[in-house]
Amino acid sequence: VQLQASGGGLVQAGGSLRLSCAASGRTFSSYFIAWFRQAPGKEREFVAAIRWTGGITYYADSVQGRSTISRDNAKSTVYLQMNSLKPEDTAVYYCAAGGSLVLSNRRGVVGAGGYDYWGQGTQVTVSS
Repeated sequence: VQLQASGGGLVQAGGSLRLSCAASGRTFSSYFIAWFRQAPGKEREFVAAIRWTGGITYYADSVQGRSTISRDNAKSTVYLQMNSLKPEDTAVYYCAAGGSLVLSNRRGVVGAGGYDYWGQGTQVTVSS
């Protein structure tokens, strides 16, 4: 299984970015695909997740209303559109995939432990 994250970059506060996570190597129909982020000196934190089948979505409070997670089944790709970016959004963003029963509720979805596969990360830097 491979998860290839891309789309990061340097953007001014108030700007937008769209991150992509290209998934390959297995069928993800029952899986959640999630984005986590990790800023320097901080722990990895949940950003957003989408269930591949059905499209159920979850967001962290910190990005709710500013971000949209979506999927393109034909391209096996999950996107994270981030708008109104703030300097505190600066971090390395990772995509992850998981299909265990741990992910049956929000508590499980927002925890990193429920994910089996991780991508390499893409840097997002928001300047003030």
